[in-house]
Formats: sequence, C-alpha cells, structure tokens
Amino acid sequence: MTDDVRARLAALDFAGVTPDEFARIVKGLSARQITEIATGDLRARVLGEIFGRMGRQFRPEAAGSLSALIRWEITGESEAVYETIIADGGCTVREGRSADRPRLTLAMGDAAFLKLVSGNGNPVTMFLTRKVRATGDLGLASGLNRYFDIPKV
Repeated sequence: MTDDVRARLAALDFAGVTPDEFARIVKGLSARQITEIATGDLRARVLGEIFGRMGRQFRPEAAGSLSALIRWEITGESEAVYETIIADGGCTVREGRSADRPRLTLAMGDAAFLKLVSGNGNPVTMFLTRKVRATGDLGLASGLNRYFDIPKV
C-alpha cells in the first residue's frame, strides 16, 4: 500500500495542489505511511513546495511589527533545515542553516511536520507529546499558526 501511495504522490504536480487539497491528502495518511514515503526526491519536492508557499500563506496583518528568524529542523531520512524570516511585514524563506541566531527553533520528524503545516495536528498536543520540540521564544511558538493561512480540516 505504501508503494501505491508513494507512486500517486510522486506523480502529483504539487504546484497545482491547493493547501486544502494538500491537507486532505495528509489527513488520509498515517504517521507511519508519511515516514515511509518521505524519502529521496519526493521528500525534497514536498518540503520545497511547503516552504516555497510560506511567503504566500503569510498573514502580515496578523504579524504586525513582528521580527523573527524561525529555524525549522525536519528530521527523517536526513535532516532538512529551513529558515523563515519574518520582518517588515513580509516573510521570506531560505534553505539551510545560517549563522544567524534564531528566535525560535522547531524540530520534528517528517510526519509531525506535515501534520502541523497542513492543519492536521494540534500544535500544543504535538509539543506536549514531544513530537515537536521548540527552543527559544515559546510565546512565539504558541502563536505561530495565526501568522500563516493554515487549512482547517
């Protein structure tokens, strides 16, 4: 079954998938399935698309004058690191770990990350069950979802 799911996802044009459609896809997958298929080129494509959309899904009116560097560490087959820079009413994303000091670092596995960004996981529960580890400004972490347009599933 996992190979079938992987083949369907590999054939998907992620650029044409809306956030709501992506949320429904993730909702239909178990954490085990996500972990099994989150490898190689497919993992890189999914992460690239998610982080590529963050700037478009950013809600500047909610962020106000917030200025923050948020580092995302996604573990799994290998560690993928992205940084979200919120400043001057905008949001930019870069791949990799910079020398800059993050205000918040979020670390999680592939399944937790996909569930979190698709609106399929409760951030507080994920933090309390240690599926998401946060270091730095925990106040920022607790309100992070209001700064982005995250699907409601």
